[in-house]
Amino acid sequence: MSSTQVEIILIASVVALSCSLLGVFLVLKKMAMMSDAITHTILLGIVIGFFITHDFNSPLLIIGAAITGVLTVYLIEMLQRTRLLSEESSIGVVFPLLFSIAIILITRYAGSVHLDTDAVLLGEISFAPFDRMMIFGLDIPKSLFTGIVILGVDALFVLIFFKELKLTSFDPLLAATLGFAPVLLHYALMTLISVTAVGAFNAVGSVLVIAFMIGPPITAFLLTHDLKKLIGISSLFAVFNAVVGYFFAMYFDVSIAGSMALITGLSFGVVFLFSPREGLLSTKVRRKHQKREFAELTVLFHLFNHEASEDEAEEAGVWSIYEHLNWSQAKIQKIIEALESKRLILIDRDVIKLTELGREMSIDYANSIFDR
Repeated sequence: MSSTQVEIILIASVVALSCSLLGVFLVLKKMAMMSDAITHTILLGIVIGFFITHDFNSPLLIIGAAITGVLTVYLIEMLQRTRLLSEESSIGVVFPLLFSIAIILITRYAGSVHLDTDAVLLGEISFAPFDRMMIFGLDIPKSLFTGIVILGVDALFVLIFFKELKLTSFDPLLAATLGFAPVLLHYALMTLISVTAVGAFNAVGSVLVIAFMIGPPITAFLLTHDLKKLIGISSLFAVFNAVVGYFFAMYFDVSIAGSMALITGLSFGVVFLFSPREGLLSTKVRRKHQKREFAELTVLFHLFNHEASEDEAEEAGVWSIYEHLNWSQAKIQKIIEALESKRLILIDRDVIKLTELGREMSIDYANSIFDR
């Protein structure tokens, strides 16, 4: 593997880590779509900053992007507070408005300069290693240095304000009651998200920023709800998606950014289906097991209820019990076979009887019902 390939993987991994780190709190705040709005509307701040400085390397571009990101959040929440629009509708108004202004400014006044909307949206990470800088005697890509600095700032912010972020994410009212400033922390988070997005623009584009910011956190959320584990698992998925996405792109000779976004979606899909905690298939299997277990307990309780009664032969008969439970004969036959295999019942002259173990389980089930 060449040094250029290693640098591409490092740049993508650093960007993915910084995006997923902040994305965890967006997911917890149920503001995932806010990342889509911010990563597009900050283009307006970049354009205005460029028109003022005429320098793509000016820090004013990042400042302008951060201000536009915060403005986006403020306008969306202002519309939402009127109760006339939902959050989705507010995003649908503010996001196209600010983004379209940026596009018009670019096409009208920046047609002769290298400020391309396609590059901003889609990015081209394969070119990132060729824009280099010297730092402490090392010749490294600018995108890698910028990504490391932003990742460091994001990690430091989360580390310092971890308890406050945790509290404001799960219970902002309690945070305000305890004396925290949830609004201030909220806008600080949105500012960092804006800075992280603009720092990743040159390397990966806004589409991949959205994928990295939301994909790994929602994937991790299907595996755990513990915040520390959530951040750790999200970070692992972020790096995994970046690395595997790169090799996928090399193997099939396709877009690197597109491949990374694809792997992000596929990894979520796999966890969504097979997660032992909340996976679609595992949930269906668990519900099926619970349904079968409930049916078995129902049969045991029915047998216990009619044990030693005058109508036991009719109520607990192998060929008549299904009529009293209003189930199909095929269903009751499967349950009887399962209970027999567990030694909870035995059949005596076509009458189903409880074993001692089955009787104990029936009593426990009855007690649990009455205890409620």
